[in-house]
Amino acid sequence: MQLLNTLYLTTPETYLRLDNDTLRVEVERESRLRVPLHHLTAVVCFGHIGLSAPLMHRLAESGIALVLLDNNGRFKARLEGAVSGNVLLRQAQFQRVEDAAFTLDMARACVAGKIKNSRQVVQRGAREAKSDAEASTLARLTNDLAASLRALPAASSLDQLRGLEGEAARQYFGGLSLLIRPELRTSFAMDGRTRRPPRDRFNALLSFLYAMWMNDCRSALEASGLDPQVGFLHALRPGRAALALDLMEEFRPWADRLALTLINRGQLTERDFVLREGGGVSLQPDARKTVVVAYQERKKDEINHPLLAQPVALGLVPLVQARLMARAVRDDAAPYVPFVAK
Repeated sequence: MQLLNTLYLTTPETYLRLDNDTLRVEVERESRLRVPLHHLTAVVCFGHIGLSAPLMHRLAESGIALVLLDNNGRFKARLEGAVSGNVLLRQAQFQRVEDAAFTLDMARACVAGKIKNSRQVVQRGAREAKSDAEASTLARLTNDLAASLRALPAASSLDQLRGLEGEAARQYFGGLSLLIRPELRTSFAMDGRTRRPPRDRFNALLSFLYAMWMNDCRSALEASGLDPQVGFLHALRPGRAALALDLMEEFRPWADRLALTLINRGQLTERDFVLREGGGVSLQPDARKTVVVAYQERKKDEINHPLLAQPVALGLVPLVQARLMARAVRDDAAPYVPFVAK
């Protein structure tokens, strides 16, 4: 497997053109960047980015996804070429989603992966806590998340499972602000998870990072031959990439860890956010660039994958997990095992 690049465009009024076998980036009619198309797996545009028709045709022909997001990272559209996935695998996927027992097992695995990785984020924070009181609070939170994990096997329906996941998420986000350096907590105060729009700086950063992880998870599923619209944990709705949302659950804590790093290291400050009409908060254009660069660098980090028993670049782990999902769909003897970092 090769870790190909996703090109993220965040500068307003940027224009993209096809230049032979390269993508040319222009800002105010000046060429700023050229990227060979064979180095790309996707092009992601935030806000008002223009593209030429020849480039869009070439991206579709080359199997390079074009994703359009608004300034906050909310999905707007996706352009792709002809679907080339394994039709037999997709047929098996459609049959599996009608199997209540299989659907519940897959959904349970996705939730377990998310809670386990969330618990590791909190455990790390407890070890690094600056006071005994905060360490004690975080220790109680890790115990609460462990209790949620123990309750998962007893869930007999998707509704019960979603209820357990929702309660674990409420507890987790309720304590996540304790992982921010004390002197920065006023600027990055967080009262639970809010979105569409995010109501504070921390949530705005999380929404932006989740959008990038979502794109990578969807691309990984398509590369593995699965239909990203047909999931197990998330309800099926028109236009909703339910399976991509399922896969992303175990990676959300990785986004949380990067958000905490950017805040605690001072790479982002309160000046990097803007308050919109209606109370929503979003990242400034330069701050979006900072986050994108940090995200791309983090994807190069090598992680010991427990099933492969070898180091794997973090950016490749969604593809590994998508292939494990495909194996689970095909083979009753190969249940899905979520990625949990050691």
